[in-house]
Amino acid sequence: MKIVRLILGDQLNQKHSWFKEVNNDVTYVMAEMRQETDYVKHHVQKVVAFFFAMRSFKEDLSAKGHNFIYYKLNDNNNPQQLGQIISNTILNTKANKFEYLLPDEYRLDQQLVEICNTLNVDTASYDTEHFYTTRFELRDFYKGKKQMVMESFYRMMRKKHSIMVTNDQPEGGKWNYDQSNRNKWKGKTPIPKEIEFPKKVENIIKLLKDNNVQTFGTIDSTNFPWPVTREECLNTLDYFCKDLLPHFGDYQDAMHTDEKFLFHSRLSFAMNAKILAPNEVINAVLDHFYDKANDIKISQVEGFIRQILGWREYMRGIYWKEMPGYKSLNSLNNKNKLPEFFWTGNTKMNCLKKSIGQSLDNSYAHHIQRLMVIGNFALLTQIDPNEVDQWYLGVYIDAIEWVEITNTRGMSQFADGGIVATKPYVSSANYINKMSNYCGKCHYSHTKKLGENACPFNSLYWNFLSDKKKHFKDNQRMSMMMALLDKMEGNKLAEIQKRASYIIDNLDEF
Repeated sequence: MKIVRLILGDQLNQKHSWFKEVNNDVTYVMAEMRQETDYVKHHVQKVVAFFFAMRSFKEDLSAKGHNFIYYKLNDNNNPQQLGQIISNTILNTKANKFEYLLPDEYRLDQQLVEICNTLNVDTASYDTEHFYTTRFELRDFYKGKKQMVMESFYRMMRKKHSIMVTNDQPEGGKWNYDQSNRNKWKGKTPIPKEIEFPKKVENIIKLLKDNNVQTFGTIDSTNFPWPVTREECLNTLDYFCKDLLPHFGDYQDAMHTDEKFLFHSRLSFAMNAKILAPNEVINAVLDHFYDKANDIKISQVEGFIRQILGWREYMRGIYWKEMPGYKSLNSLNNKNKLPEFFWTGNTKMNCLKKSIGQSLDNSYAHHIQRLMVIGNFALLTQIDPNEVDQWYLGVYIDAIEWVEITNTRGMSQFADGGIVATKPYVSSANYINKMSNYCGKCHYSHTKKLGENACPFNSLYWNFLSDKKKHFKDNQRMSMMMALLDKMEGNKLAEIQKRASYIIDNLDEF
């Protein structure tokens, strides 16, 4: 039997059971497609990273004897559409069966089901063998329960997979060390320079330009630093364990003008493209921790593992439980347009200038920059979640819809009405000042609510609470802030609302 097997650009798992043995009757097909470059406007570094990683994957496995047909973007015989690529490959190889790995994006999952219905050969789908959970494990776990809270899911995962537990109890006596992971980095703890893998990518950039692929952001064509091959990603994991893990947890929420990566691993692209599996990342971290237990506090390790075993798997589970309806949720009815400075970084608000500028320059920002600076501002200014989704999906190198939309539309914008988060993640300038040095040299004063030099976050925050009061009247986690709002003098609130209204109407002035 001759078989054609499809590998998508985020299915670069060299350890998949498909590749255990070479089978000359199997042809693997991969393609760089306009379908994928164009469904949203992407950061140029994101497109380059995926194309480079895909080509490296194909080369590594071809060297081991596996048969590949690989369509580059400008190949004359590349039809650019997935269905045509599959049917052409089946015809050219005289295959009598088509197989694929289950996609992690709903749109591709539906597309492949429809494509298979048109084929005149047998078809089959298989698991990507990447995640700890199955697609619907989270849905089944919460069936019959009144509320979904990530912490209960995370504890179940720790027990099920025997990660940092003894007799079903957490090592160190606590399940969660989040309270220990909220330190501001003040420059005293040295940050090792990030590990880089400089590569020349002029050929891919020229390919994109010659084919008029629309991208944004900046890139150094002779020094592309991201780890995108299997070897580079393994080296990055090793570097994280040895050099960054000892202080990761302490400063995982910190932000600083001089440090874009701090102690973060930069492994999210590697995992989301499936170059590295979550279990090999966690196992490497645990092996290093147990080997260096006297030098690394458990809070550093637990904070990292919670992001992968807990939050990452949780986001994927929510995605498959709630799609396709999740993509259109807008519970707060926010309709405003994204300001132009999201595409330029040209704003006088230093926190946004740094966080957005870094995103445009590096296709990267860590979770607190995404959530509590950029996302916070988008929610306070009541931007349409469709616009927020499109920006986040395009700008970040690790952004794939299953993980982006649940974090953006759910956690960040509360557009899902509380499916992911129990309260909206909004704050005044006080939180940003607490976790960063952004406010120190800002054009605006983080302590003032009113006046031309008052930080916009402050009036926007109280205006948001007032505007959305009916949405949060029964939310216990919002009760303290709503009580403070109720105590605010009417004249003062009116001034704040007037200021906030002007900011929202004139965002690109700020």
